[in-house]
Amino acid sequence: MRATAARTAAAWTAAAAILASAAGCSAPSGEGDGGGGAGRDALVVGIGNEPETLSPLLGYGKDGNAKIFDGLLRHDAELNLTPALATALPEISGDGLTYTFTLREDVEFSDGEPFTAEDVVFTYETILDPGTNNPYKDELDALSEVSARDDHTVVFTLDYPYVPFADRTVLPIASAAAAGDQDVNTGPYNTAPVGTGPYVLAGWSRGEKITLEANPRYWGGEPQVKRLTMAVVPDDDVRATRLRSGDLDGAVLPPNLAATFAGDEDKVTHSAASADFRAVSLPTGNPVTGDRDIRRALDIAVDREALVEAVLDGAGAVAHGPVPTASEWFAEGTERTHDPDGARDVLKAAGWEPGEDGIAVKDGQRASFTLYYPSGDRLRQELALAYASDAKKAGIEAVVESAGWEIIEPRLDHDAVLIGGGSPADPDFDLYGLLHSELAGDGWNNMGRYDNPAVDELLETARRTADRAEREAAYAAVQRELADDPGYTFLTHIDHVYVLADAWDGVTTQLEPHDHGLGAGPWWNVEDWQPKQ
Repeated sequence: MRATAARTAAAWTAAAAILASAAGCSAPSGEGDGGGGAGRDALVVGIGNEPETLSPLLGYGKDGNAKIFDGLLRHDAELNLTPALATALPEISGDGLTYTFTLREDVEFSDGEPFTAEDVVFTYETILDPGTNNPYKDELDALSEVSARDDHTVVFTLDYPYVPFADRTVLPIASAAAAGDQDVNTGPYNTAPVGTGPYVLAGWSRGEKITLEANPRYWGGEPQVKRLTMAVVPDDDVRATRLRSGDLDGAVLPPNLAATFAGDEDKVTHSAASADFRAVSLPTGNPVTGDRDIRRALDIAVDREALVEAVLDGAGAVAHGPVPTASEWFAEGTERTHDPDGARDVLKAAGWEPGEDGIAVKDGQRASFTLYYPSGDRLRQELALAYASDAKKAGIEAVVESAGWEIIEPRLDHDAVLIGGGSPADPDFDLYGLLHSELAGDGWNNMGRYDNPAVDELLETARRTADRAEREAAYAAVQRELADDPGYTFLTHIDHVYVLADAWDGVTTQLEPHDHGLGAGPWWNVEDWQPKQ
């Protein structure tokens, strides 16, 4: 199940590679919630994280595959946009400022309320409301107005021709009737949503499981998988153990743990290519990581090729930034070569001299900082330890610590974190949120408070022009700026690996974003699966 470290462009555009391996395991218990086992009409899957909310008004499902909801459009296996709640792709005006959608007339929400254009207007206007705590609203910055021409026609008007706007209409549509009369940030809709999707929420025990049941009102037809349970198991080893014991039908696993199921005849390993990066945030407010020369030294001290081979078992690719090297948007010539001697030279030229213990010192400040990773995430742990080892060889000490996200989040401004992110769609979706100074310290956006005026200007240029060549030039320039002034140390892009009971037809994968498990995964189209005969 090894993947080559050097990805080809063909591999990047392919939806995924599916690799078979073998096994034997007892029937899953159905999580004790009455669900059936694999091969019947229920599926129990182990995932690493759960969302903070199930409301699209606060960001849930913004990239599609929301299960409880539909967007106007959705992605197919090759990530092409196809109609969902809309009857067709939008009509776009010649100036790129108006998008008109015709809506389906045969759709009801799961509570029986009819779906209309007013629900679309409500969803987008609520997200854009300054009082709504949606961390992704910057992706709708171009939108100036959304209006209902009639019950089944909705018109979006933009301030500027934002090229990837159609891709933002995969955003799930909320029910105005169900959510309109409550506090958007704290109301019950966040944990008891009403949508038009193929599933309805049957139960959510935080930290334990999310249970979905097939929606008998679904306009696309009631799914064959009648009950879908997502068991929340943050620890990778525990997920693997529960899968092996038969407690789970499938699980998200790091490559080395997935490999232990080789020879298991009743299971299949699915490996999905992704835009999911792992990187170390380097806060500018920290006295060590705030030094650009420290960041530049770290950028060339790390051995990315070794990380892919030793930590990912080849299931991924080196990362020199958020844009994957196989992407058509990647700027050739911005690759960083592993150069520990060069890293030490950078430090020395900047006045960082080796101390008695080998760690560089400047003006009494040791080149030492804390690097957090989330507890139970074996892959991030191994990446953090390998990164710290490479940094130490250059004279920089990264003290690795694990903690829960509730402990890590308040420390983002000061301490380094082994982070993840990435979208396979337009580069604006990653670069703007990670790097623009206006979003510094805005939750998980620009968590290192990176501030580079040239990058800000380039990001605005790329966002506001419809000219492809101008966008390419701007994003290439951003990547060159990052090579000279890194705000993060980007390490790898990782393949997502899943082990799943071989009981269903129609299982496949897409090119995946960072956010996977609940929506993205082999079950991205679970509503279309059929039981094997």
